[in-house]
Amino acid sequence: MAYIRKKSLLSEKTKAYRFLMDYYSCDMRQAQKWIDRKRVLVDGKTLESKNSFISGEIEVILFEPKASGLKPVFENDLFAVFDKPSGVLVHPNKLSDEYSLNDDIKALFGMDANVVHRIDKETSGLVLVSKEKIVETELKKLFESRAIKKEYLALVEGEISTSFTIDAKLKSNLPSSFIKIKSFVCDDGFYAQTVITPIKYYNSKDMTLLKASPLTGRTHQIRAHLFHVKHRIVGDPIYGLDELHVDKFLNKKMELQERCALSGADRLMLHANFLSFTFRGKEYNIKSNMCFKEKCDEFCS
Repeated sequence: MAYIRKKSLLSEKTKAYRFLMDYYSCDMRQAQKWIDRKRVLVDGKTLESKNSFISGEIEVILFEPKASGLKPVFENDLFAVFDKPSGVLVHPNKLSDEYSLNDDIKALFGMDANVVHRIDKETSGLVLVSKEKIVETELKKLFESRAIKKEYLALVEGEISTSFTIDAKLKSNLPSSFIKIKSFVCDDGFYAQTVITPIKYYNSKDMTLLKASPLTGRTHQIRAHLFHVKHRIVGDPIYGLDELHVDKFLNKKMELQERCALSGADRLMLHANFLSFTFRGKEYNIKSNMCFKEKCDEFCS
């Protein structure tokens, strides 16, 4: 399990941050982070301030990585790139999540290593990981300035024969929807643009394998944009299903057979296939090792 609880007894009143720094050999920044995230309890009650004097039973909820053995597809002294399988979280959403890519990242490179960007749990493919904090900051700035080129592969419903660009503003957490993570095309949304290039049409299934290049980074951008132009991604359990089914899926109450019948596949057929950027004067072009096109060929045969 990714999170563990460590308990200790403290007899003499001591400032909270000093106890945490001494007992866990951490700096004040880490001690403050544990307190801010409500992961320090004193006699069963959540600690609110690092300057509080504490004693009694001290419980700290710690992230303890347990690697699965996943290795990066690219690595240097500054960063690494992983090929994340579909169905794996990039990092835990809650304390009860048993495994995420973060486990392998921290186990391999230490606790300062971190993901630079996110892809959905259902999406497979490339995830960029920094090995130290300063590198994380620099790489995140590249993403924010749109200096990192991303390309995805997607298998969608219907035939697409020519390239085109989707310009449609997106907004999530709408009052009209109780699925808060879902994005909708709205006039008052945030600017979003995705370039679509068809690769192969499968006549037997009426499906198209395509390349999607997001020029912005909105929540569920590719999924929402393709649904908007009537080419839903095969296997999408959120876009194209009614909200009762979506709620059932998100709460893990949907059986795999029902999910396949409703969405068309046992996974979201979206894959982060390529990253291209220049960092500290050097150009990087990194391609996924996963054979997603071959998977689509097999799926549509």
